[in-house]
Amino acid sequence: MAQNILVIEDEPTLARLLSYNLSQEGYDTKVVDHGGEGLQEALQQSYDLIILDIMLPGMNGFEVLTKLRQKGSKTPVIILTARNAEEEVVQGLKCGADDYITKPFGVAELLARVAAVLRRSSSEDEGSSDKSASSEKVIKVGDLRIYPEKYEVQLNGELIPLRPKEFEVLLYLVQRPGVVVTRDDLMNIVWGFDYIGGQRTVDVHVSSLRKKLEMNQQSVQIDSIRGVGYKLVTQAVMKP
Repeated sequence: MAQNILVIEDEPTLARLLSYNLSQEGYDTKVVDHGGEGLQEALQQSYDLIILDIMLPGMNGFEVLTKLRQKGSKTPVIILTARNAEEEVVQGLKCGADDYITKPFGVAELLARVAAVLRRSSSEDEGSSDKSASSEKVIKVGDLRIYPEKYEVQLNGELIPLRPKEFEVLLYLVQRPGVVVTRDDLMNIVWGFDYIGGQRTVDVHVSSLRKKLEMNQQSVQIDSIRGVGYKLVTQAVMKP
């Protein structure tokens, strides 16, 4: 069965280019040219992937993506950003985007990124199914309780909301306490060897993860090793 892709793009020429090339690759594609309408379409219908422009009428791409994630949608999203607009990339990743493409882009790059995101999403779904059938495990680190099978992190019984990639970064670091992990390591293990995005993706996810951890506990922290990567540090905390 063909995979379904929703394209939310208001520029007619680009929308036709996306639709045509995706259809040529065997994907079922629908195009919506308005932010609000695209959000409703994404929430009401089931899609395997969403390609989302940032500049849209009615509701911009950041708003669409934020509302999608708030509604619990886990559909992978690739955002379309302007050339040299790093702030758009960072904000999009923080809102929950899975990847990004800077305009203008080539058809080969587009199709490669689409295939990579869909492949990762499929692997994660299969992994979740396998995990649900296995016995529950827990990793205890400082004040944290990490449940690999459920993709959950708890502090004193309270859930810390992490995005899937944030959880996978934390799990990889937790399994190597005190060891410096390079950005390339995280890119290869968490995102996969076929991921085309840059190391900025790693930095954004680690930054978000660090803030969530430091807000809720003091016994675990992620240190930056300048020019290399990151290290998970645990320390005893005096409690009254």
